[in-house]
Amino acid sequence: MNNRTDDQQINVCCATFYESDVVRILLGDVLHPGGLALTHRLGEVVGLSEKDRVLDVACGRGASAVYLARSFGCHVTGVDYGPQNVAAAEAHGRDQRMAQLTSFRLGDAEGLPFDDGTFDVLISECSFCTFPNKRMAAAEMARVLSTRGRLGLTDMTVNGPLPDDIQSLLAWVACVAGAGTPSDYQSVLEGAGFDGVVVEDHRAALLDMVNRVRRKLLAVELAAGLGKLDLGDIDLSVAKSLARRALELIEGRVAGYTLIAAKKV
Repeated sequence: MNNRTDDQQINVCCATFYESDVVRILLGDVLHPGGLALTHRLGEVVGLSEKDRVLDVACGRGASAVYLARSFGCHVTGVDYGPQNVAAAEAHGRDQRMAQLTSFRLGDAEGLPFDDGTFDVLISECSFCTFPNKRMAAAEMARVLSTRGRLGLTDMTVNGPLPDDIQSLLAWVACVAGAGTPSDYQSVLEGAGFDGVVVEDHRAALLDMVNRVRRKLLAVELAAGLGKLDLGDIDLSVAKSLARRALELIEGRVAGYTLIAAKKV
């Protein structure tokens, strides 16, 4: 997938998938392994303070942005490719009485809608691996950060090549097929002008999440069978198969979950 049309297809598919009712049932409002506990750890690693202007790239429904604003007192701007996510994030900020410290807008990680040097800190959770052009996304992240600005990612990582059955569009959405090794990510970030890379292994958070999703898939299947849930274009049998394969990959240490932090040179 090297041309822009394929890149846009992946972005649209990912955004649509993560806005769906099925995904909200499976994952809730926190669409990444480790939940808000790992989000807090990410805030600690990048040294968040109330003085910081923070950008949350691929912010989803705003759970992390609102949590970080409340926990650290910083102002957080969220950007997401999905319009329904942006609307939900704005509503979440209002509902949690954090609208004064949070704002959200529509945008693409590979063309962030902000001026150079706008932010002190940039975070992105379980999304970097889904960006088709990671080098462009990393360059954009560096561009919108101030000098010595801090970057924090938590994301899917792999250790070696993936089996053929994972190389599909749905697998891109499931945050597997586009994942790289921690060394791959470090190389991309250093190429974009980051240094001082810190890496933490959080494989256990991914394993816990996949096990929870597998249990909830049974409830989704029952609800769909009773006509209480519209699955849309989602093939539940494929989703169950992917969840099973994901568990095998994690237990076999082929797939993992990693926190990566760095500073802009």
